[in-house]
Amino acid sequence: MLPAVFLLLITPDHLDLVASMNETVFTFNGFSGANLSLDGMAAVTPDGLLMLTNGTTALKGHAFYPTPLRFHGSSNSNSHAVTSFSTAFVFGIIGQYTDVSSQGMAFVLDTVLNAEFRDIDDNHVGVDVNSLTSVRAASAGYYDDETGSFRNLSLISRKAMQVWVEYDGQAMELNVTMAPVEMPKPKKPLLSTAVNLSAVVTDLAYVGFSSSTGIIFSHHYVLGWSFRMNGTAPALNVSMLPALPRTASKTRPKVLEVVLPIGSAVFVLALAAAAVVVAKRRAKFAELREDWEAGFGPHRFRYKDLFHATDGFKDKNLLGRGGFGSVYMGVLPKSKMKVAVKRVSHESRQGMKEFIAEVVSLGRLRHRNVVQLLGYCRRKGELLLVYDHMPNGSLDKYLYDQDKATLDWGQRFKVIKGVASGLLYLHEDWEKVVIHRDIKASNVLLDAEMNGRLGDFGLARLYDHGTDPSTTHVVGTMGYLAPELGHRAKAAPCTDVFAFGVFLLEVACGRPPVEEDAQGSPVVLVDWVLDHWRNGSIMEAADPRLGTNDYAGEEVELVLKLGLLCSHPLASARPSMRRVVQCLDGDMAFPERQAMHMAMDFSTTTLIKDQGDPDAVECESSSASSVGTMSSTLSGGR
Repeated sequence: MLPAVFLLLITPDHLDLVASMNETVFTFNGFSGANLSLDGMAAVTPDGLLMLTNGTTALKGHAFYPTPLRFHGSSNSNSHAVTSFSTAFVFGIIGQYTDVSSQGMAFVLDTVLNAEFRDIDDNHVGVDVNSLTSVRAASAGYYDDETGSFRNLSLISRKAMQVWVEYDGQAMELNVTMAPVEMPKPKKPLLSTAVNLSAVVTDLAYVGFSSSTGIIFSHHYVLGWSFRMNGTAPALNVSMLPALPRTASKTRPKVLEVVLPIGSAVFVLALAAAAVVVAKRRAKFAELREDWEAGFGPHRFRYKDLFHATDGFKDKNLLGRGGFGSVYMGVLPKSKMKVAVKRVSHESRQGMKEFIAEVVSLGRLRHRNVVQLLGYCRRKGELLLVYDHMPNGSLDKYLYDQDKATLDWGQRFKVIKGVASGLLYLHEDWEKVVIHRDIKASNVLLDAEMNGRLGDFGLARLYDHGTDPSTTHVVGTMGYLAPELGHRAKAAPCTDVFAFGVFLLEVACGRPPVEEDAQGSPVVLVDWVLDHWRNGSIMEAADPRLGTNDYAGEEVELVLKLGLLCSHPLASARPSMRRVVQCLDGDMAFPERQAMHMAMDFSTTTLIKDQGDPDAVECESSSASSVGTMSSTLSGGR
């Protein structure tokens, strides 16, 4: 049994009459006296209705145009392609009940849900090609020409509806449109799909309709029909069409009295199963939200979006892993924007409100050499920070990873100047003072143009200009920590300058801040470069992989000496980032004599042995006051 009403093309076994391809056009405004080939339950009623089914259950009916049509190309076209054609017909379905779907007409007007053939619902239009499984389907209805909105139609409403089927043989595209009978054809089709009929329809074929009934009886009527080969089918005269008969609802048979309760029970069980699935899904994507976060709405990401963006935080998207968490590459579902998502574990909620407030504030940073912190998300025991994605990864990979290409001096100097500019913005040019507290090569990221950008603000602290920062936990990375942090744990711009100085030496020398020699003893990079300077061989400290010329050699020497000055053990001897930028840009001469004098008197090792008065340590451009404390368990260093 065919569960639908469709335009049926059937290849004939015996070909007696053939209509000319270019002249095939006909119109039936009602079927009184029409010459059609009928079988099964199909018949023409005295009122002129083409009745495909008469209410008998489990039977079928066919109605065909009596002459086969030539569907393949003429001598002037591709003889292998199916010719373009269009048809329009008005139909009506009168079922036994107004609220229970019955069998329908095949092709575009399925009216019964059939799971075997993967029907989308019990009120749909489908395109079937040589199969009862639709290649394309949509719920019955039409698109309003004025508003563009979709309007549903019920196929068992016992009202007449019109269908237009148009096939473009050149483009091999089939369009199906439907609407209430009194409406003109909508501009936008309900269905549009690519269909190659060449392998299905042979040269000659019959056109017509087919329908069937199932366990519930129904009547299927065609009120009018027009067809044209190679052109638009003539419009039907709605005023001339016969009317659908009126049929009252009948009492439901006993089979429904049994089937419907069982179906209802199955439906309830399905709802319960769906509720369990939804509950598990919600638990999977559950977030931790508190009332005070309401004001941070635009900076709050949904965990569900971050989960899908990173493909479930799979290892294939892992960008890096550090002591405070892992970083994953992701693509946000809606905007398709690439981001880096850092997952930081935290158990304590102490200070979380202040920390999130700082995260949101840092999200307002705007500088070409600072990676933008886009926002955050919270779950139980986990904090996620979302950053701009930098396609070329972190700088340390290019300094130490043998699989990466070595950066030449021009590229390194460009990165150094960029990071210095970004750090100056954080210390002096933004609305607040931002102390990064974890400046190192692995936290310098490279964008698509290999520009250096300072990233990973998980440990950053910020405070108002003219006030004094105060923290009680030493955080950062060994080798980059200023000596004064060991006895007063008070981060300041000058502690960032110290780390930046070590970073300068790291980039110029291609060596980590601390490494072991052949005897297993630690070698501090700052002291190693300082010894070279004292011995007059500072250029021997430069990375041997650099192919420097005379001009680049002057830049390398400047960076090495500036790195030593910035990493001077006395905070008061270090320059501000503004002076550092001026030296790098050539706007200020490097203080050679002052630097050499201090180099002869100080080293990291001697200062560690003799700390002196900790309260006497003061930055070149210091300021004083305090902000709240922050637990290192909430920090997000790499």
